[in-house]
Amino acid sequence: MNTLLLGIGNVLYADEGIGVHFVNYIHENYQFSHPEHQLVMLDGGTLAQGLTPILAQYPSLIVVDTVNAAGCAPGEVYFFDFDNAPPEIDWQGSAHEVEMLQTLTMMEMVGDRPHTMVLGVTPTVIEPMTLGLTDRIAAAVPVMERTLINYLTQQGWQCQKVGNTDIAELIPLSYIPRLSMGDRESGHLPHATETQDTE
Repeated sequence: MNTLLLGIGNVLYADEGIGVHFVNYIHENYQFSHPEHQLVMLDGGTLAQGLTPILAQYPSLIVVDTVNAAGCAPGEVYFFDFDNAPPEIDWQGSAHEVEMLQTLTMMEMVGDRPHTMVLGVTPTVIEPMTLGLTDRIAAAVPVMERTLINYLTQQGWQCQKVGNTDIAELIPLSYIPRLSMGDRESGHLPHATETQDTE
């Protein structure tokens, strides 16, 4: 089944941008292939409900975002089925996070929500006009990477690492959409200097 890997977050609010940074990082460093399906990567920013028509096109969705988890330290990584969220996930984090929850819930009510997995990390700093990640969140990236690659491999994807770009190298230009409107597919060779789609 075709899968959408969706990065959610506001890159100008420090750790809140991890979803976008991480999907850019995966796009830059990996190529994915499957005998029957495609993996599409998208920078969803803070659009949330505006993404509904796009999300409805996919039977499978992986959302990468910050998550608020009661009693958990910053930098904790969670990977779970949206239908079976851990009890400590309380969805009371940033405004975009709550709106994303509402979007998925609304789609479920009308019957067009894809099967949804959530790859989340608890943030340290959510501060306006701060571009970058704190050390704890940056340190969580390898765990997030292994978690995603293991999951995709189990789903029958071939995951080939084609680059070694550090996530910190991608952050300075992350305010420019690189993966817009879902037109970046798994077979598209990444280019570090590319800034925006024109199609």
